Amino acid sequence: MIDKELKTIIDNECLRQNEGLEMIASENYTSEDVLSVLGSILTNKYSEGQPGRRYYGGNQFIDELELLCKKRALYLFSLSDKEWSVNVQPYSGSSANFAVYTALLKPNDRIMGLDLPSGGHLTHGFYNGGKNVSATSIFFQSLPYEINKETGLIDYDDMENRALLFRPKCIIAGGSAYPRDWDYKRISEIAKMVKAILLVDIAHTAGLIASECLNNPFLYADVVTTTTHKSLRGPRAGMIFSKIELSPKIDFAVFPSLQGGPHNNTIGAIAVALKEAQQPSFKEYSKQVIRNCKKLGDELLEKGYDLITGGTDTHLILVNLKPKGLTGSKAEFILEQVGITVNKNTIIGDKSALSPSGIRIGMCALTTRGVTENDCIQIANYIDSTLMIAQTIETKLLKDFKFIVQTLMSCEYNNLQDIKNKVREFSLSLKPI
Repeated sequence: MIDKELKTIIDNECLRQNEGLEMIASENYTSEDVLSVLGSILTNKYSEGQPGRRYYGGNQFIDELELLCKKRALYLFSLSDKEWSVNVQPYSGSSANFAVYTALLKPNDRIMGLDLPSGGHLTHGFYNGGKNVSATSIFFQSLPYEINKETGLIDYDDMENRALLFRPKCIIAGGSAYPRDWDYKRISEIAKMVKAILLVDIAHTAGLIASECLNNPFLYADVVTTTTHKSLRGPRAGMIFSKIELSPKIDFAVFPSLQGGPHNNTIGAIAVALKEAQQPSFKEYSKQVIRNCKKLGDELLEKGYDLITGGTDTHLILVNLKPKGLTGSKAEFILEQVGITVNKNTIIGDKSALSPSGIRIGMCALTTRGVTENDCIQIANYIDSTLMIAQTIETKLLKDFKFIVQTLMSCEYNNLQDIKNKVREFSLSLKPI
């Protein structure tokens, strides 16, 4: 690479990923084949429109590419092209969701999704008091449903009661920090009661669903959206699956309503990832992700941590740190200092997304690097040892938390440095990035 400044940044990021433990639930590692196509000459071509109906010439091979990607997407989820269509052009999961709203709703229509502090996603209509945080809540009326405060599980009876009262035009299933599987059949029954469209957002769980490790939303949904870079292990992008009669409206919403030219290099990389996800090894990978996450959750439970819902069915766990006297932001900060990357996360009852009570931990990326259940015992020890030090700083020293942590990390010999060295040694023993 000629650009030495940029090369240094990329090299440093590669070093960070290789020497640390990536445990953010929305992250994963793509294959070299995906990266190769992502950086190919496909990026040079403009191709607004759908295959065979472009606004630019010279798209005969791009058409072949996009049709191949669509075919692989439908095949992966065992969908008939007589019943389902798929749009592979969305730039992200968020833009995919907004395209669905644009296609099937009118401004100010009512929507109902899982509340953000309950594990939902911003694009499902989140607002905070008098502030509309998500564009979804700016352009549509939103009334969220919630988890049960005692069990941490979705309260489907309460969802039904809210739907009957609010009468939404669209009910959204799916979230970004809900660790359990979904009862799509029950939600579809509620949607039918109020004549609502059922949108299922499987951004986090698409790979696990494709591998038949979780319930199948396609049996009940009208529209299914997903990202391609989380459990599917592809490039950063989105897809929209819709019942065939809805596809013209969906396609028009993606382009020309919301987007310009599709990123053909990304569509090519999605096609590669979809083929990889068809392999038997990917199904075993998905099973291992869930086994690892369950094991990590069990280990943390044994160490006295409070897990929302008491465990997981999926690739992520949500840890409530209130009993430990820590905030999610402080836990995220100190874990990053020793090379463990997680993210702070709201839990039900939280008022601030910047200083929430929880952390979200995922196992997709580390499983890609070869981690198994036995490794999760050590990883839990690293997390626990680090957070125990955080507790000591928080309760005993009564000074600026970040300053104390940074001061400790600048010393050659201390417990945090010792944990960091062990994490680095452990990470370097895994498959390289």
